[in-house]
Amino acid sequence: MADLYTKNGRPLRRSGDKLFARSGTYVGKIKGDYVFDPSGRYAGTIVGERVVYRSTHSARIASPSVSANRAGSASANRAGSAMWGDEPPFPD
Repeated sequence: MADLYTKNGRPLRRSGDKLFARSGTYVGKIKGDYVFDPSGRYAGTIVGERVVYRSTHSARIASPSVSANRAGSASANRAGSAMWGDEPPFPD
């Protein structure tokens, strides 16, 4: 598992091609540098260790995905980033 963070520094947990919020809620599937929510809609772009929402990428779609939730994480937030894009719409 590898840690990723949202643009504003909220921790995410990566397990293979699946991405989970700090609470353990399944938030999406990773395909290349992109994250797609469980319904297959674009949810964010991976830039380094951050996931940011970029409206110019929002037309991308993938097939729906399903995964069981995981145990929550005690990871702390990181400082926000000034990179281009918005905070992705993930639960905490």
